[in-house]
Amino acid sequence: MKAIILKRLTNLQAGKPAILILTVIVLALTGCAGMAPKYTRPEAPVPSQWPNGPAYKDNAAAPAEKAAADIRWQDFFINGQLQKLVSLALENNRDLRIAALNIERSRALYQIQRADLLPTVNAAASGIEQRIPAGLSSTGRSMTVHQYSVGLGFSAYELDLFGRVRSLKDQALEEFFATEEARRSAQISLIAEVAGNYLTLAADKERLKIAQDTFESQQASYNLTKRRFEAGASSELDLRQAQTSVDSARVDIARFTSQIAQDENALALVVGSPVPPDLLPAGLSAVSALKELGAGLPSDVLQSRPDIMQSEHLLKAANANIGAARAAFFPRIALTASVGLSSDQLSGLFKGGAGAWSFAPQITLPIFDTGRNRANLKVSEVDRDIFLAQYEKSIQSAFREVADALAQRGTLGDQLEAQQSLTDATARSYFLSQARYRSGIASYLDVLDSQRSLYGAQQGLISVRLSRLLNLVTLYKVLGGGV
Repeated sequence: MKAIILKRLTNLQAGKPAILILTVIVLALTGCAGMAPKYTRPEAPVPSQWPNGPAYKDNAAAPAEKAAADIRWQDFFINGQLQKLVSLALENNRDLRIAALNIERSRALYQIQRADLLPTVNAAASGIEQRIPAGLSSTGRSMTVHQYSVGLGFSAYELDLFGRVRSLKDQALEEFFATEEARRSAQISLIAEVAGNYLTLAADKERLKIAQDTFESQQASYNLTKRRFEAGASSELDLRQAQTSVDSARVDIARFTSQIAQDENALALVVGSPVPPDLLPAGLSAVSALKELGAGLPSDVLQSRPDIMQSEHLLKAANANIGAARAAFFPRIALTASVGLSSDQLSGLFKGGAGAWSFAPQITLPIFDTGRNRANLKVSEVDRDIFLAQYEKSIQSAFREVADALAQRGTLGDQLEAQQSLTDATARSYFLSQARYRSGIASYLDVLDSQRSLYGAQQGLISVRLSRLLNLVTLYKVLGGGV
């Protein structure tokens, strides 16, 4: 019924006042509490199940006790150093601080908007002294007028018959909820970023250790080859090949030393303060394992992610704004009233008979606005459609992020097993090539090739182990981990 009345009024011409009055009366009698469209959560534009296939084979075999949203970060990141770093970041990170301040700002804006539902009562006192010349006086003589008054009153209080103020209040409330979800999303991202930087630093420290061990081993081999060359038992080619291996290790030591310094700087930035030395990792091997996570159903995961909840609150806010735009087509009634005391003498202000009051209702009826109200309504409807598209896109992006993380987890077990086997095989090959070289059966080139293969396999093993830990951190983030 309200929709039909609204349509008739928006198409109304100025020459039909009777229809206008009837429309206003009917709307008032039907108790029009708001004109915003009824909100219904849109269907998620993603499948009801996560993808399956060869890349996801390990996911079904790794059930979890709880969903990610039910696991606190303190229970997921069980490493003591990492827990302390996350606590420092939650206290000092500036991005998270800004998100918290945005919540306070949004809460204040909502309180301002909600206050419009009730009249604002003010106390006022005034005094006027005015001299009226003889030419303007009603008595033909100049006179001085005194007037004093005190009172309570409110001005321009809008009777929200058509829900315009309530719709604006609902919009502000949903925007406040959205900022809270934005803070939660920022907190989850911050926790994941701290963990990622910590693990990367640990991996680079382990890479540096391998480079240093390789350098020491190659330096010893170079010294041996140099003595053999001086004794005439080895060629200069063997000596120069040994030197290239030593120099390559020196290059990697310098590179990883620089990378570690950059990792520490990145960690300090995200933590928001200098990182105490005792909270820095010694290496990736010393990092405690993280909890395994179950993917759950897409509908449960997507409803618990704060970024998606934020998008939905913004969609609800845009939906409420349509109600305010529709109400602009209807009359706006404002009341101004006051009650108090008034007298021409300050001494007589509080004597009997000094009471005074005023009541000034005002009704404003839009008749001709060159299409402004229609345009505002169109803008609010398009805004709603924009936020709807953004909400659906956030769901699709979230689905893709989880699916990618699950695909990576499904193959990391095989990668780790294969990389460990490769490292063991190259280590054995390096040992045998050294023995054959010392026996004079093989050239130093065989030793050099085996050493390079072993070094590459060891670095690759660190990369796979790091990828596995980072994948768990990513899953915690994209599955809407608890905070």
